[in-house]
Amino acid sequence: MKKDLFKLGIMGGTFNPIHHGHLAAAEFVREEFKLDEILFVPSGEPPHKHKGEITSPEHRWTMSLLAIGSNECFSVSSVEIDRGGESYTRDTILELKKIYGARLDCYFITGADAIAEISTWHKSENLPELAKFIAVSRPGYKLGMSKIDPRFRRCTYLIEVPALAISSTEIRERIRKGKTIKYLVPEIVERYIHKNKLYQGV
Repeated sequence: MKKDLFKLGIMGGTFNPIHHGHLAAAEFVREEFKLDEILFVPSGEPPHKHKGEITSPEHRWTMSLLAIGSNECFSVSSVEIDRGGESYTRDTILELKKIYGARLDCYFITGADAIAEISTWHKSENLPELAKFIAVSRPGYKLGMSKIDPRFRRCTYLIEVPALAISSTEIRERIRKGKTIKYLVPEIVERYIHKNKLYQGV
């Protein structure tokens, strides 16, 4: 009897910090696409971010781990952090295929704005053979399939998620100004941020 594929949702990002918008989007996609697991993959050194903007990979990994604790279908991987150097989607997917085995069916979850630029990603030419892509539309952002590189249209799904309009940038700004971030991030993450005095000078 042929074994069913293991449907893995890969949610990459800086998670600087992880917030309820990330978690709500991941759960919505998991249910909508009937995924077996959602794997959060905090980036090591994202090539598109200034190093001064992000806190350490260890802090971001720990916050992600704390945030997903109550959902048995969520997990966190340190694969990009452990690998070192700049983080690229292609390398991560290839590594996860080795870890999970031949029956892995990858669904890479990303923002609709990012998917519009997918053809500029590192070694993007064979990405359509490696994974399917779920483009999550954020509040106020509309994306049509016509804006996506034709090579990726057959493996890309567009989905609107009724998630909260929260951004990590806004959260960091509120912390700098001494404003509350309650209910924007999980309570356990809020405590971790304050305990470790994260983002206060960023």
